[in-house]
Amino acid sequence: MKFNTSLLHAGKDRDEKYGATLSPIYQSSAFAQPSADALERIFENRAPGYCYTRVGNPTITEFENRMTKLEGGLASIACASGMAALTNAFLNILSAGDEIVTSASLYGGSIDLFADLEPFGIRTIYVENNHWEQFEAAITDRTRLIFAETIGNPRLDVTDIRALAKLAHSHDLPLIVDNTVATAFLVRPIELGADIVVNSTSKYINGSSNSISGVLTDSGKFKWDYDRYPGLKPYQKFGPYAYIAKLRNGLFRNTGACLSPQTAFLNQIGLETLGLRMERECANALELARWLQDTYPELTVNYPGLESSSWYEIAKEQFGTHFGGILTIRTGSKERAFELIDSLNYVYVLSNIGDTKTLVVHPSSTISLHSTEQQKIDAGVFEDLVRISVGIEDIEDLKEDFAQAIAKAFQ
Repeated sequence: MKFNTSLLHAGKDRDEKYGATLSPIYQSSAFAQPSADALERIFENRAPGYCYTRVGNPTITEFENRMTKLEGGLASIACASGMAALTNAFLNILSAGDEIVTSASLYGGSIDLFADLEPFGIRTIYVENNHWEQFEAAITDRTRLIFAETIGNPRLDVTDIRALAKLAHSHDLPLIVDNTVATAFLVRPIELGADIVVNSTSKYINGSSNSISGVLTDSGKFKWDYDRYPGLKPYQKFGPYAYIAKLRNGLFRNTGACLSPQTAFLNQIGLETLGLRMERECANALELARWLQDTYPELTVNYPGLESSSWYEIAKEQFGTHFGGILTIRTGSKERAFELIDSLNYVYVLSNIGDTKTLVVHPSSTISLHSTEQQKIDAGVFEDLVRISVGIEDIEDLKEDFAQAIAKAFQ
């Protein structure tokens, strides 16, 4: 199937009892079984079935299956948020004394999470994205995973996934990639060598800012060293499913960061139009970025699809003709950034991305508020920076709105 066809049909259960084209919302906390023996067999993983929504639910299962097909993986686990998905992805293989090596240009919430892991004895080393010598120098015998975002948020640097995967695998380390900003519409990291992909499905997958959720997808291709990752050893019998089996039977189940069936249903509605929305949002973002760059020399415009971008060549090679729905502008001062934001009429001021509507935020005072000054610089966050998540509006209306807002900010 091609991309948009697969969004509608891949991973779906076509044997639904009454012929519903979307899995019904099984809004139930627990599921009755015909006998005590039947329930025991489910608890012991000796029989398929559902016992408790914290562990599994038919509506959520269908969403997970569709995300697995979307990313080209082996299996997925859906969580209550993107941050919950990241936490589960990391802690499933980490323990006290372990280290993470990551690109420094990260979403502020991810940086905050790494800080929260420090009291548990898990250290994170930050390096310049795509700087292979720094990555090599940061890897030690305690390193257990490599992490990066496909497109840094909000720096908008583009990770060379194929090269980073090759480097990680040369040290027998898994590569975990956050694909939230790009989505599988731009690239499937697993096809380029990534081992585990995480999506904050609150963003482009959902598409309407109506729910919080996240999904991690395992490729099933990484060859785990069970001495280096001893927690996986009891699950060795599951072969390529070892990582997912451990997570679903342990951390994910026991910490309770499960997705609600209602959210899984809403995400499936959004998922079906992902290709159409991304095509429009990417086209709008590119045109808006070019127009701002050509019309307003007083602004510094950053977008991977501009030839002036430091990451244009790798973006073109990795993504093709689409470059994402986010751009940033620098206005010269925080006061001017605030004035521009407050003068917009159609655009919503909020911290999400990936909505059908255009959204703006001042990252330094919001999503990167708790980062240190150096962390902000590494992530491309400055006091005068405005992040724009472009929606599906008519581009002429967006240009008109930004034109009047810029005029007020620079008057």
